[in-house]
Amino acid sequence: MRITFVCATLFATAAAFAPLQTQQHQRSLSSLFMSDETDSDFDFDVAIIGCGVGGHGAALHARAQDLKTAVFAGGDVGGTCVNRGCVPSKALLAASGRVREMKDAAHLESLGVTVDPDAVSFSREGIAAHAANLASRVKGNLEGSLTALGCDVLEGRGSLTGNPHEVVDSATGKVYTAKDIILAPGSIPFVPPGITVDEKTVFTSDGALQLPYVPEWVAIVGSGYIGLEFSDVYTALGSEVTFIEALPMIMPTFDREIAKLAERLLIRDRPIDYKTAVFASEVTPGIPGEKPVTIKMIDANTKEHVETLEVDACMVATGRVPNTKDMGLEDRGIETNRGFVAVTDKMEVKTSNAEDAEVIPNLYCIGDANGVMMLAHAASAQGISAVENIVGRTHVVNHDAVPAACFTHPEIAMVGPTEEQAIERAEKEGWELGKSQGNFRANSKALAEGEGNGIAKVLYNKGTGKVVAVHIIGMHAADLIQECANAVAAGTTVQELS
Repeated sequence: MRITFVCATLFATAAAFAPLQTQQHQRSLSSLFMSDETDSDFDFDVAIIGCGVGGHGAALHARAQDLKTAVFAGGDVGGTCVNRGCVPSKALLAASGRVREMKDAAHLESLGVTVDPDAVSFSREGIAAHAANLASRVKGNLEGSLTALGCDVLEGRGSLTGNPHEVVDSATGKVYTAKDIILAPGSIPFVPPGITVDEKTVFTSDGALQLPYVPEWVAIVGSGYIGLEFSDVYTALGSEVTFIEALPMIMPTFDREIAKLAERLLIRDRPIDYKTAVFASEVTPGIPGEKPVTIKMIDANTKEHVETLEVDACMVATGRVPNTKDMGLEDRGIETNRGFVAVTDKMEVKTSNAEDAEVIPNLYCIGDANGVMMLAHAASAQGISAVENIVGRTHVVNHDAVPAACFTHPEIAMVGPTEEQAIERAEKEGWELGKSQGNFRANSKALAEGEGNGIAKVLYNKGTGKVVAVHIIGMHAADLIQECANAVAAGTTVQELS
């Protein structure tokens, strides 16, 4: 018997779940491997279209429930997270972070360590290979775990037909039947109109992860998680960065207090500048080392021309859109909103976002394609939840308990709403918001590392004491947030924590 450990998102996923009935989940290990029985009317009990972290999580849980399972991988086992997202980006951040640390002579000297920062060098090719090799290894582990547990992994991309239980394999044209179908097609980078991407000098995160060269000056369109992480990589390796943000503030999706400190620690102290309230209305690729990338910017409100930049490279980090085209959704009467599939809180597909929309039986949608929470581990949680509902155990994911992290140096992590959102929620629901905040300067371990910059704040319901949200910026924030996610999931009070 072989047991493969695949995904570190499992522990994050667990926090999203209220306790499940223990008796309902006791299964012998042999049942995971031996049960291939299914309803004789169907080829499979469950067919999953997409094999990213969400589809993978759903497939493993389906097999744990003795369901005969097929996964339509579309030639992309691991999906965005493993091949073009979370996994390779963390490899780049780990390697570039070491470079940053070893070149910070003043910080090391404060610890009694002397280095010559000019003697620190790196291999761009070696860093890029580290990211590619890690993605390949994790992808292999994912595929191995599916086959070891008896899942049928089909190479083609699945699509729906007019028959409620059919899935067509795009690679072979063969039609398979399944009692229940889970859509998990993931997402692709969004490129705004006017921006021409060649994935060489103007690229999305897909191209950036290959690290074909280190540009002297790179513009990053968008200042969310992806843009912020890549600014960390580029500046560590010697680039200058300019953020171009359409909204009036930098890092618009972050808690404002956290964003203010992040601006000081991750932007102001580095070779980074930014321009807010402007659109990159036209971006024209260049030629590496020969011709610059041209970026025309217009005012976000007046649409008047503001400035034209000439840079060595431009990264487009303006979010992602669902990968739901050509899936046969219209054959099932499904109307999407900008590609997003409407779902109930049990992940059941609805015909549209309209109030009177109907729920389509035996069809579920998880992950980025439903737009509820576009995080890989949230997709995995939704996949497990969908399977729970398929087998008749009503389940709803508590998305407030799903943590998120930005793996910059220092890290940013959060669970639950921002303080601004929590204030609105408290006013609307009629309860009083409490706030408790601590500083990393008061933490001995942080001081021992010379990493006293950072804060952690807890938002809670004053009436019940229950933790509503936690936001952290500082060393190991992404590790610390898991305890906080567990507290939100379990309904732990601040009195109990203290």
